[in-house]
Amino acid sequence: MFEIQNTKEIPLLRVNAHVFKHSGFGCTHLHLDCDSTEKAFAVAFRTIPKDHSGIAHILEHTVLCGSKKYPVRDPFFMMIRRSLNTFMNAFTSSDWTAYPFATLNDKDFKNLLSVYLDSSFFPNLDELDFLQEGHRLEFSEDSNTKSDLEIKGVVYNEMKGAMSSISSQLWHGLSKHLYSSSTYKHNSGGNPENILDLTHEYLVDFHQKHYHPSNATFFTFGNVDPTEIQEFINENVLKSFQPSSETISVKNENRITEPKTITEYYNPMPEDENNHHVVLSWLLGESHNPVELLESYLVSNILLDNSASPLRKTLENTDLGKSLSPLTGLEADHKELVFAAGLEGVDSNKQLEVEELILNCLKNVVSNGISKELVQSSLHQLEIKQREITGSGMPYGCLLYTSDAADERSSVDLGGRRI
Repeated sequence: MFEIQNTKEIPLLRVNAHVFKHSGFGCTHLHLDCDSTEKAFAVAFRTIPKDHSGIAHILEHTVLCGSKKYPVRDPFFMMIRRSLNTFMNAFTSSDWTAYPFATLNDKDFKNLLSVYLDSSFFPNLDELDFLQEGHRLEFSEDSNTKSDLEIKGVVYNEMKGAMSSISSQLWHGLSKHLYSSSTYKHNSGGNPENILDLTHEYLVDFHQKHYHPSNATFFTFGNVDPTEIQEFINENVLKSFQPSSETISVKNENRITEPKTITEYYNPMPEDENNHHVVLSWLLGESHNPVELLESYLVSNILLDNSASPLRKTLENTDLGKSLSPLTGLEADHKELVFAAGLEGVDSNKQLEVEELILNCLKNVVSNGISKELVQSSLHQLEIKQREITGSGMPYGCLLYTSDAADERSSVDLGGRRI
């Protein structure tokens, strides 16, 4: 039975938030009540990879290939074509997986709700679907059994493309050392060479452990009756499970006592062999602390918001590199915040000079302070962003869900994947 835990009106978001918790399974249902004609739903799970095999990412793809109630080929993609949805997708981030949708039609909402819940909790997970979405061997020429064997797979091919990006390699290389004791050191999307180690049996076991109601969070948005949704969840999901006492969570990272200097290599583009990247990063506090999160965003904005900001101005006007590193800024999608600053296009053996440049800038800011005008300007920009109702490529309700999912446990886009 779902019991109300808290209710709060949030004028800034124009919603009235209701938080429910199930007395037996302990799962949370967050309902954002508002007068929007668009209705949205999502179910999210904490998914904690322990290697670079991309298991959470491949599982996200495979659960959408048919389920107990809908044993047809790709019911998810059939609904994309046949429903009146305004949004359907699935996301894999570094420590969570979510399945959101939105629609303007009541009947369509119920149809999609049924498909989404059955797909996520009762997927077929057929081995042939795993071979399609994960990895397999194929002859390079379909009708020629003497032709060379090639590695194929939807996620395998996707991650080959993703990991060819220098910025992706840089991010995962940084995470490996910054988060040396937690799940964030692993590539949740999957490192192509490690995807080949993933087995169908391991995929099934991972689903049984992580896609359990006790490890789930449900979200609804719009003019939706939360009691009706909870009754549907109870009838179609919870009755088939027993509560689990296992806690799936991410522990805070072990703190280092002194700075680390790490050097790694990547395959450069032709005629780009001297394009070195130098990045300094700091592990900060927990991202779900709202005051610390807002303070961190404010400081990051003050330092980097525009060309007059002290750190951006320093990095843009130096001859040590060609431009700011794509990782420069605040990363708030993990459980603990990361602030990074650096340059790309740096010559060999210039890393100490880049480090000195950044640290001297920060020391100067500490010594001389920040003008009141710059602080007010940054606060104003933060307020505007908070008030702005935009979907950024997805419906507003789904955007709130993905943000809440990240804050719940705590994807720069380099860390998260979507289908």
